[in-house]
Amino acid sequence: MVAPVRDRRAGFSRRRQYGQFLGYVLAVAGLVVGAVLLVASQFAPPLFAGLRMGVATVTVPASSAMMSIREAVAIVPDAINGWVFAHAENERMKAELAVARPLLMRARTIAYDNRRLRRLLELRDRDEQVVTAARLVSSSASSGRRFALLDAGRLSGVRPGMPVRAPDGLVGRVVETGPNAARVLLLADAASIVPVRRTRDGLPALAVGRGDGALDIRSVNATNVRFHAGDLFVTSGTGGLYVPGIPVARVARAGMDTVLAQPFAQPDRLDFAIVSRVFLPLPPAPPAQAALPQP
Repeated sequence: MVAPVRDRRAGFSRRRQYGQFLGYVLAVAGLVVGAVLLVASQFAPPLFAGLRMGVATVTVPASSAMMSIREAVAIVPDAINGWVFAHAENERMKAELAVARPLLMRARTIAYDNRRLRRLLELRDRDEQVVTAARLVSSSASSGRRFALLDAGRLSGVRPGMPVRAPDGLVGRVVETGPNAARVLLLADAASIVPVRRTRDGLPALAVGRGDGALDIRSVNATNVRFHAGDLFVTSGTGGLYVPGIPVARVARAGMDTVLAQPFAQPDRLDFAIVSRVFLPLPPAPPAQAALPQP
C-alpha cells in the first residue's frame, strides 16, 4: 500500500538514503585513513614518507596537466586582445615613426654640422695665418671650369693669390676679389697646379687639375716614379702660396709618373671655408763673412 503524497518525508527516497549512507561511510573511512596516517607519521616516519611519495607520484601528472590547462586558458584572453588590437597598435606605431623619422634626420644633420663647424673653428684658432672664414655660396661643379664664389672680399682682407682651405684639405686659391665677394680657382680646374709632396717619403710632385673633379699627380724631375694606390700628398710650400702640410689628394690607382687622384676637400659638400695669408718662406740667411784681420 503506497503512502499518500502529503505524508512523504525527505528520507523516504531509497536513492537519497543510499547516498547519505555512502557519505557516512566515506567520512568514516577518511577519518580512519587520517588517523592511520597521523599514527604512521608519529611512530613510523619512513612508512609515512613512502606513502606520501606514492600519493605524490600518482597526483603529480594530474596536477601538471591541470597547470598546463590553466596556463593555456590564461593565454587565450591575451591572444584575443592582441589579435583584436594589433591593427590599431600597428597604425599608432606607424604614425609615431612618421613623426620621429624627420626629427631623427634633423638631429643627425645638426650633429654632422656641429662636428664640421667645430673642426673649422679648431682650424681657425690653430692657424695664425687665417684672414677670415667665409661661406662658399656657389661652385661650378658641372662645367669645364672649376670656380667657387666666397661671400667675403677686399673689405674682409681677402686678396688674390690667398689659399682657401677646409677642415678636410685644400680647396683652391683666390683669383679675383670684389668688395664683398671673391672668386676661387678650385684644385680640380685645369689651370690649377699645386706643388705637393708624398707624405711617406717626401717625394716632390705636382697636383694638376683635370677639369672633371679629379687631379693628376705628376712626378717632378724624375722618371719611372712608382705611385701606389692610397698614397697621400700634401702641400710642399714650394712657390710661396700654400703653407706646407695641407692635405691635397689621395692616389686612386697605382701607376707610373702620372696617376689619378681624388682631392680631400669636395667643394660641392662645403658651405664654409677659411682664407689664409699667402705663405712666403723666409729667404736663407746670408753666409757669415770671415772676420778681417786687424792691421
